[in-house]
Amino acid sequence: MSKIGELYQSDDWKNEKHVPAIEVSDTVKKGEPFQVSVGVGKEISHPNTTEHHIRWIQLFFKPGNHKFPYQVGEFAFTAHTESAEGADKGPVITDHQVVCTLSVKDSGTLIATSFCNIHGLWENSMEVKAD
Repeated sequence: MSKIGELYQSDDWKNEKHVPAIEVSDTVKKGEPFQVSVGVGKEISHPNTTEHHIRWIQLFFKPGNHKFPYQVGEFAFTAHTESAEGADKGPVITDHQVVCTLSVKDSGTLIATSFCNIHGLWENSMEVKAD
């Protein structure tokens, strides 16, 4: 039996189109809002069709002195050009990119996870220093 953590795949997002790319300043000010951008397919485009797409991205923050991470947000991408007329014939598609604003009290690690409907679970992380 597999544990969920064993199912997550990771790689360098510049070489693997499924890995969430996290964009944020290396240093932020404690308690002040800052923006984090997370997307899949930044360097190598990921398909965004009815048959092959990114379903969701989750973002977590794990303060350096805490045992567990805190969920910042869960972002679902639910329109993939599906329609009653058939696959890829619908009028709308959501892009698998998200920007959110948060503030932190301590330095820690941002952790992004994503789910591809064909290739499964992926993760990436980035250290953030709070001054």
